[in-house]
Amino acid sequence: MINLLGSLAVELELFLRLIFFGGILSLMILWEWRVPLRKSIISRRVRWLNNFGLMVLNAALLRLTMPAVLVGMAALAASEGWGLLNMVTLPWFISCFLALILFDLSIYVQHVLFHIVPCLWRIHRVHHTDVHFDVTTGLRFHPFEMILSNAIKLIIILIIGAPVVAVISFEVLLNGTSMFNHGNVNISNPFDRALRWLVVTPNMHRIHHSVSSHEYGCNFGFNLPWWDKLFGTYVVKPALGHLDMEIGTQQFRTRRDLWLDKLLIQPFLSERDNSNQGRRSSGRF
Repeated sequence: MINLLGSLAVELELFLRLIFFGGILSLMILWEWRVPLRKSIISRRVRWLNNFGLMVLNAALLRLTMPAVLVGMAALAASEGWGLLNMVTLPWFISCFLALILFDLSIYVQHVLFHIVPCLWRIHRVHHTDVHFDVTTGLRFHPFEMILSNAIKLIIILIIGAPVVAVISFEVLLNGTSMFNHGNVNISNPFDRALRWLVVTPNMHRIHHSVSSHEYGCNFGFNLPWWDKLFGTYVVKPALGHLDMEIGTQQFRTRRDLWLDKLLIQPFLSERDNSNQGRRSSGRF
C-alpha cells in the first residue's frame, strides 16, 4: 500500500511540475516579449538554445539517477515516523505550512553556502555567468548543482519529516518562482514594492546577478524575501540602476562561453583560465 501511494505521489509530482512549468514558462516568455525591461546584448537564439539544452540535460540526468527520490523519501519518512513533524501531532495543513517555511529557509542557506564555499561557487557560477537576465537564466544550473541541491533536500526531508504534499508543493513553487524572479519584465515600482512583502520579484533578484561583488552577495532568496531582510543580505536597488547595471561575472563573457559544452566544463576552470580572454572579448558577441 505504501509503495502504491508513493508511486501515485511520484506520478502526481511529475504531472504537476510539467503543467506548472509549461504554463509559467509560456506566460513569462509572453510577458518578456510584450513588456521587456532590458535589451539583450546577445541574440536570444544563442542563449536560449544552450540554456534550454542544459535544462533538458538536467531533467534527463535527475530522472535517471534520482527518480522522484524526494517524494519517495517523504512517503518513507511518513510511514516510518522519521523527522520532527512526524513526531508531533499537528493538523496536516499546519505541518505542510511549517515544512514549506523550513524548506525555503534551507534553500536560502544553501544559496549562501554556494556563494561562500569556493568549490560550491565554481558549480553555482554557471548560473551567474549568463550575460543577460531572463526566464531561461532561472533554468540554467550545472548538473552537479542540481544533484547536490536534491541531496540537501533529502537531508531536510529526513530532519523535518516533511509531508508528501509539502514536498510536491515546494518543488512546484520553487520551479515556478525561479522562472518568475528571473524574468526580464518591466514591473512598476509601486507594484514591485508591494510584491516584495510576499515573494522575491525580478527587480529584487536581478541585483543578485550584478557583476558587482557587493550586489551578487545579496538577495539570495528564491521564494520568500523575508530571509534576506532578516539576515541582513537585502539590497533594495542596484547602484547603477536596473537598466545600466552589468549582468554576469567579470569572467566567462565571450560568445563561446555560452555554449553548452563550455557550461559543463566551467566548474573545472579557474577564473584565471578565462580572465585574459574575458578582458579581450567582454561585450563583444
